[in-house]
Amino acid sequence: MWSDLPAADPTSRRLSAQRLPPDRPSGPRLNRDELVMVSVQGQIAHPVAGTAPYRIGHDGVPRVLPGTGGIVLNRRIGDLCVGLAGDHIEPGVSLHNNGREVVGPRDGPNTALITYACVGNVAEVLSGRCRGQRGLVTGKHGGVNHVMVDFPTPVLEKLAIGDRIGIRSHGLGLRLLRYPKIEVMNCDPDLLGRWGLLERDGRLHVPVTHLVPARLMGSGLGKNTAWRGDYDIQLSDRPSRERWKLTSLRFGDLVAIVGADVRRGPIFRESRVTIGVIVHGDSTVAGHGPGVTPLLTGPAACLRPLMRPQANLAEIFGVRRAEPPRARRLLVERDARRAPCRAAEAPGPRLAFETGMGDGH
Repeated sequence: MWSDLPAADPTSRRLSAQRLPPDRPSGPRLNRDELVMVSVQGQIAHPVAGTAPYRIGHDGVPRVLPGTGGIVLNRRIGDLCVGLAGDHIEPGVSLHNNGREVVGPRDGPNTALITYACVGNVAEVLSGRCRGQRGLVTGKHGGVNHVMVDFPTPVLEKLAIGDRIGIRSHGLGLRLLRYPKIEVMNCDPDLLGRWGLLERDGRLHVPVTHLVPARLMGSGLGKNTAWRGDYDIQLSDRPSRERWKLTSLRFGDLVAIVGADVRRGPIFRESRVTIGVIVHGDSTVAGHGPGVTPLLTGPAACLRPLMRPQANLAEIFGVRRAEPPRARRLLVERDARRAPCRAAEAPGPRLAFETGMGDGH
């Protein structure tokens, strides 16, 4: 789609040989001729802070960290998303539509933006110094209600808060014609064409980088729709995160949540599988972690994960080389190792005011 600098490691693996040019979609049969393409817009959102600067981690430690919104200059799809000194980091650009309409709810335009935008849609800068530059929609973040867009690093460095970004929404109503039991959501048809999906024995085999047990899913449960956001992978249980290699997750990874059904909101259902994309980074807050925007959900009998380390949006769309997956320590783990042993601390020198000796004032 477009190229950028490679990952920092020059020995990182080559790009997927299965990447396809934009004008030659393939993969399973889709109802492309029924789809409608609609232009939607948003502005680059400023980060928003709460009354208190602290977030209390599940380890009981308060931290002041960057969070959602703004333009993240040094984290993009393909980069590791665990172990950052950040909380719910949204890679690239975060969009919000601040417009108001005379009909409908006050937040109707932004609700439409996060509903219409699909992962893999083309985005274009409509104002500011980077007007005309194109990027890629990479996910949606519920709660804060942002749409994330990846741009090449030189573009990110010149964008400004408030710049308008247009998105060619394409994907609502998308169906897999041979697999009526598999539902598609939040997904541009070109993503399905580039993904490397395999049809075999009446089943759809979908490349993913990780398997995630549904019991590890947290924030986002109880929401009544999977069309406008994500839900989070909890990493607080060390044996689970190590067993499933979840500290090697990257922004843009395609992952399979085993035992999850998100058709009417995320629930546990052992007989089903949901496949989605990692859209934001880890969090120290209880119940939170890397966020997953759902793309496919269906019976495990016909929707089968296929382990492929290159199943990342950066590789699939030829944006850049994804960083090689590798295990990272969580921020809470690193902080625990840095904490001094209070019992071993030696008492320091007594200050003048403690001894009653002063300068007379």
